[in-house]
Amino acid sequence: MASVKAINSITSPTHTTRVTKSAFFTTPTWFQSKPKSLQLRTIKNIGLFLAKSSAKPNANQENAADKNMLNDPSSRIQPQPTSNQPLSSSTSSFSRGLVFDLGQKDSWDSTEIGSPVVKRYLSDEEERWYMWYYGRSNGKESIGLAVSSNGVHWERGEMAAKMSDDVGLVMNCGEDWWGFDTQSIRPCEVVIMSSAKVRANSSVYWLYYTGFSSEKIEFLDNSLDFSLENPETLYSDGEKGKIFKSLPGLAMSQDGRHWARIEGEHHSGALFDVGIEGEWDSLFIASPKVVFRSSGDLRMYYHSYDVEKGNFAIGIARSRDGIKWLKLGKIIGGGGKIGAFDELGVLNPHVVRNRKDGKYLMVYEGVDSNGRRSIGMAISSDGLKGWKRVQENPVLKKCEEQRWDSEGVGSPYLVQMDGDDQDHEWRLYYRGVGKNGRTGIGMAVSQGNEFQSFQRWTGFHL
Repeated sequence: MASVKAINSITSPTHTTRVTKSAFFTTPTWFQSKPKSLQLRTIKNIGLFLAKSSAKPNANQENAADKNMLNDPSSRIQPQPTSNQPLSSSTSSFSRGLVFDLGQKDSWDSTEIGSPVVKRYLSDEEERWYMWYYGRSNGKESIGLAVSSNGVHWERGEMAAKMSDDVGLVMNCGEDWWGFDTQSIRPCEVVIMSSAKVRANSSVYWLYYTGFSSEKIEFLDNSLDFSLENPETLYSDGEKGKIFKSLPGLAMSQDGRHWARIEGEHHSGALFDVGIEGEWDSLFIASPKVVFRSSGDLRMYYHSYDVEKGNFAIGIARSRDGIKWLKLGKIIGGGGKIGAFDELGVLNPHVVRNRKDGKYLMVYEGVDSNGRRSIGMAISSDGLKGWKRVQENPVLKKCEEQRWDSEGVGSPYLVQMDGDDQDHEWRLYYRGVGKNGRTGIGMAVSQGNEFQSFQRWTGFHL
């Protein structure tokens, strides 16, 4: 039985309380909640289908909501100061491709950032970009929101987003001792849902995320040349190789800032559990990326580590309502060829349906035999089976020179832009790792459907 609990209330952005379903939305018959209260606007009769895209040609199902959302005063952007870190300029050779750096010294995201989830919303008047991302500071791990008018120059907040027009920290780890997300959280996908009986500016954001509990998993594999960790944390307490159990979670919001957790059927509040012993996903489940195929057909792509095979793999689950899921097994299993950039497997997938030909594109993080990370791409006609790598080499790899992302690239997120068949642009947002484990979020671009390589962004060309 599913239930709802608040993450960020209007009065206290970090306190967790229970809410009634009527205080947030009137739930369908398949959904129930426990009676408490929260001061949030009421939404009734939430249906399970995406908001219609803008009529403009650069709106798409995965990356655009109804244009009327932009008329909602509660979601208008109030710019906040950006980071003044020295790496923030992409005009220098060292920071080429970098579009989002660490936060300032005392901010909530000053130590580490990553897991970008980038959405583009359009109206007849303006273009707006939202980026949810993971941040860490002083041992605390959270999810935050930044906004932009062009997807390159971002406005961020140093503190918690208390009001509906703020940016900054929007979601903390869970506080219930029995919960699956008490140790860490990572944003994975945001899907816009709305109802035909509700105004478009009352659309609902569905955030799928990875939650990590304090439950450690014993795993010994001396054949690996790197420490397998979950989550991967570049700044640790010196103890490497810690694996915490992770599961997929769901939260909902009306403004992308104040969230209510949706407790799934698993006793921890997660949407579903790991596989039984001997199954490929028995260790943990991470990076749930959800694609809305059609009404009653949602698909979740996620990764785990196959203990028996000794490599990372990607699987799929399907759902009619976005809450109850049926796992269908691996779709990309095992590693690549010996010496390949993905020899030890694939993880952190992101799937987009190409508006031009209807095929499904997957960008993923590949792991080589030494644990180094690059970004690869695969393609499928239906998104379910027959996934094939577009080439043997990565589409983006770490910079060979001593730049901000010279140690590795991963956590890819793909956005399709405008233009004709040959001229339209694809943007690839990613996490880059540099010297001493310093992280940032970068952007690379590719023209048309030629995906042999993505070039790091160097500036707008008129």
